[in-house]
Amino acid sequence: MSLLGCVLGGAAGDGLGAPIEFTSIDNIRRSHGPAGVVDLPSLEITDDTQMVLFTLEGLLLARQHGIDPRLTVRAAYARWLHTQGGPPVADDGWLMADRRLHSRRAPGHTCITALKHNEKNNSKGCGGVMRAAPVAVWSSDVREVFSLAVDTARMTHHHPSGYLSAGTLAVIVQALLAGADLPSAVGVARAELVRWDGHEEQSSLLDKVMTLGPLTPEEIESSLGGGWVGEEALAIGLHAALVGTDFASAVRIAVNHSGDSDSTGSICGNILGARDGVDAIPAPWLSVLELRDVMERLVLSW
Repeated sequence: MSLLGCVLGGAAGDGLGAPIEFTSIDNIRRSHGPAGVVDLPSLEITDDTQMVLFTLEGLLLARQHGIDPRLTVRAAYARWLHTQGGPPVADDGWLMADRRLHSRRAPGHTCITALKHNEKNNSKGCGGVMRAAPVAVWSSDVREVFSLAVDTARMTHHHPSGYLSAGTLAVIVQALLAGADLPSAVGVARAELVRWDGHEEQSSLLDKVMTLGPLTPEEIESSLGGGWVGEEALAIGLHAALVGTDFASAVRIAVNHSGDSDSTGSICGNILGARDGVDAIPAPWLSVLELRDVMERLVLSW
C-alpha cells in the first residue's frame, strides 16, 4: 500500500512498454523472442509518466495553498504543455525547471490540442486515464476522488469513456492504498462508476475483465481491444494485474500485445505498485528507471 509504489510502478510499466508501442505482437516476438519484451537495459518514461508527475505536482500545490485542485492541475498541465513546445507559462511548481522533463516522448495529439486550444472534443483516448492514479490520494472520500479524476481527465478528453475510466482507476488505487484487495477495490469503483451517465462502455468492459482467466496477447486484443481508448486501456492494465503472478509477470502481460503498450503497462504498474509497494518492483528495473529521483522527491513532498 504505497503512493511511491504506485508512481514508480506506473513508470516502470510505462518504460517497459514504450519501445513496443505501435508494434504488432508478431513483430514484438520477432524482435524480442517468444515471450516478448521481458527486460530492458533502461526504462525511459513517456508522456504518460510525465503527465502523472504534473498531475501530482498540481495536487501538491492545491494542498499546500488551499486552492481548488482543478485549478492547480490545469495550471500544471499548462506547464507540461510548455515542456512539449507549448507557449510560455508562469512556473508555479518545480517540475518545469527540470530540463529532463522537456524531452518530447510522443505526446498524445488529443492532450496537446485540447490544452493548446481549449477545445471541446469527443475523444475517449486513454490520455485521461493514464495520468489519473495520483488523484487517489487527494481524499478518502470515494465520490470526491472519482469526481476530481473525471474533471482532470475532462480537461482533454470529453467522451464519457475517456473520463469515467480515469475516475474508475483513481478509486481503484484509492481503495488499494486503504488496504483493500484488488477485486474489492474494483467493486468500490464500479459502484461509483454506474452512478454516472454514459458509464455503459466502461462498466461493461470492467465486468468482462473480472470474469476472464489468463489471455494470450492475441486474445487480449480480441477480447479487450488495443488499449488506445480509455475503457480498453484500463481493462488491459487491470486484467494483467489480476492474472499476473507477481509485479514483473503482470507488467509483461500488460505490455506484450499489439496495442498501446506503454499506457496499459503504466496502468498495471500503478495498480500493483499501489497494492504491493516499492519492494514488489524488480530492483533491476528501479535501478535503470528514468527520473526515479523526481518521483521520489514528489511523493516525499506529499
